[in-house]
Amino acid sequence: MSLNGKHEIVAIKDICLDVENPRIKRFLEMYGDNPTPEQIALALGAGIDDPEGQSGPTFSKLKQSILTNGGVIQPVFINRNSQGKLVCIEGNTRVCLYQTFLADGVEGNWQNIPAIVYENLDEEDIDAIRLQAHLVGPRQWDPYSKAKYLAYLRHKAHLPFNQLVDYCGGSQKAVQELIDAYQDMEKHYRPLLESDSDFDPRRFSGFVELQKENVKQAVVQAGYTLKDFAKWIHTRKIDALAQVRWLPRILKNKKATDIFVKSGAQAAIQVLDRPDLSKILEDANLAQLARALSYALVAIPFHEAEELKANPSSETAEYLREAKEELDKLMRHIDGQ
Repeated sequence: MSLNGKHEIVAIKDICLDVENPRIKRFLEMYGDNPTPEQIALALGAGIDDPEGQSGPTFSKLKQSILTNGGVIQPVFINRNSQGKLVCIEGNTRVCLYQTFLADGVEGNWQNIPAIVYENLDEEDIDAIRLQAHLVGPRQWDPYSKAKYLAYLRHKAHLPFNQLVDYCGGSQKAVQELIDAYQDMEKHYRPLLESDSDFDPRRFSGFVELQKENVKQAVVQAGYTLKDFAKWIHTRKIDALAQVRWLPRILKNKKATDIFVKSGAQAAIQVLDRPDLSKILEDANLAQLARALSYALVAIPFHEAEELKANPSSETAEYLREAKEELDKLMRHIDGQ
């Protein structure tokens, strides 16, 4: 496949926003089949906000940046379809902001925007552009939106799995985990909600952790179901989503299980056998070190985490960074990647 677009300056009034944009599709679904421009703008604003700071600038920061600089530098991607309609397939938020500035009479040149214009792309080409722009790279979608799109491409568009992995990078295992996590969340978590507006995509990470080795098995062997797991996520019995990794140990311990069901994972972790953190490190084996580090990370006080965030070049932060790099290498070897 070869994608050859042409750089053009395109009139804002001629551009249509893409209501099929996967990053905002979950928000637009609340408005029915024909959302208004105002509703699209609201969805774009909601879709770009990421409280954890992982998906790029917030809607308000992007808006202010464009106003301050008098425009954008990076072109948006547009497809001129067979009917001659110009549909923005990447950069909808920027186009929407230009349209809003123009409609509100904001001072500046908002009539035109730089764009890469493609001619009559098919769905496969559009998917490739979206995947390369947002599933990898600096402006990634939130994990739930990625997984929703991957599930669509795999099960609705029937994209071959090897092609899906080639497009978005990573391993087949990682892509399959995202798809499985999305399906588990839709099947077991969404039915617990009173309305779609109660859906919290930030809880998705817990369902990703559920796919890790032995977690599902531990839930079932302890006599629970995935519906129970979804309830634990929804009711915040599992709050910090890294606590999912502790479920196999919690559910093997009756006292810890009773406390977990009553008070949640954080309280249950406290009654488990703790690693001996005073043990001389040189005498500890890899399993003991890993267990000790895992416990220390789960139990880290909020103020200490904030101190590390405020001083990312501290000695502790550097040691953690080095440990993560070496652990990533080892896990890729273990996983056969």
